[in-house]
Amino acid sequence: MTPLIEADGISKRFVLRKNRAGELKVRFLSMLESRYRQQEQEFWALRDVSLKISRGESVGLVGRNGSGKSTFLKLVANIHRPTTGRLLVARHARIGTMIELGIGFHPELTGRENAYLSAAMHGLTRSAIEAMYSSIVEYSGLGDFMEVPLKNYSSGMHMRLGFAIAANLDPDILLLDEIFAVGDEDFRKRCMHTMETFQKQGKTILFVSHDANAIGKICHRVCVLDHGRLLFDGPVEEGLSAYHRALSDGGKNTPGS
Repeated sequence: MTPLIEADGISKRFVLRKNRAGELKVRFLSMLESRYRQQEQEFWALRDVSLKISRGESVGLVGRNGSGKSTFLKLVANIHRPTTGRLLVARHARIGTMIELGIGFHPELTGRENAYLSAAMHGLTRSAIEAMYSSIVEYSGLGDFMEVPLKNYSSGMHMRLGFAIAANLDPDILLLDEIFAVGDEDFRKRCMHTMETFQKQGKTILFVSHDANAIGKICHRVCVLDHGRLLFDGPVEEGLSAYHRALSDGGKNTPGS
């Protein structure tokens, strides 16, 4: 079976810049003293990661903060591109994303305007967006706030709107990053129900979470990332054990570390 997502030796490098000389004063000082000069540092968020994900799989990505989980989701979503290696996603696969709070949203626009904008960015026509708009409002529970600018939303309201849009896009692939970090118990239950429904429909889910219970309920497979490398890929219980071992040993046994 042809995989829906295939990562072949992908790595992602970021360049971190310190002391960026934006002000005239800083620029002048940088000519006199080296400590004021801009410094660049390489950071490899992912290193030589290879894995295949088939249609209908629910895969949990776990690892400590900074291990590369969110970067991998952003590569799948085409927000970033790999520095090296190859990442293939099946043609015409619709991707629903809840990767970063408010990503793709404009704070000055209302909830309704952002819902239309976000759906349009996923290729939906205006008539298709109008047909699904009432479902987005009902799912989010934000009926009284859809005409309010997003800059006045709480983080939980941002998350509710973003997940409501992603869930109603009828995606082939759903990318979720720490969706339980904000929001109340009702929102959590609604998210879990949506993911279970998507599983029954044969959708593919990539789920980043530190919540072992949620991973156990949703995922059939776990990939453990540590220092940007794929440490484990296999059954959930074994994967969570590998994750906890990585936490306890500080990544000393990570391949290539």
